Amino acid sequence: MASTFSGDETAPFFGFLGAAAALVFSCTGAAYGTAKSGVGVASMGVMRPELVMKSIVPVVMAGVLGIYGLIIAVIISTGINPKAKSYYLFDGYAHLSSGLACGLAGLSAGMAIGIVGDAGVRANAQQPKLFVGMILILIFAEALALYGLIVGIILSSRAGQSRAE
Repeated sequence: MASTFSGDETAPFFGFLGAAAALVFSCTGAAYGTAKSGVGVASMGVMRPELVMKSIVPVVMAGVLGIYGLIIAVIISTGINPKAKSYYLFDGYAHLSSGLACGLAGLSAGMAIGIVGDAGVRANAQQPKLFVGMILILIFAEALALYGLIVGIILSSRAGQSRAE
């Protein structure tokens, strides 16, 4: 039976692994950030229930991290079609590195957002002047995941440039 597959037959494994890594690690970071910040919001809400809506910012910022992983996973998975275009190991490795860059950056950002969000909303309940500082720290933590998204897009765009066809 003749195969219509062109390229390296194991290469799509690495590409799909990159898509999975982007989504799994980013969502793990989002889940951790949401859970850790949510514990802080719940604890703070007992003392100052009027500040609950204002303190939900870290939870929202953590949730965005999963979207970054989803974006990269979709970009990678749409780039894997070995029957339409040759897919070599270079392409698989490019997609794997793209997924890992975005996913691990999202994981680390989620951990930072969770820790800062938990401590920040509790501190904000006692001293409202800390709110702006907490938001700035959260923005810088979110930027880490954004850097991973940007690098992931750049690395993913390198796939398909391994050989002139």
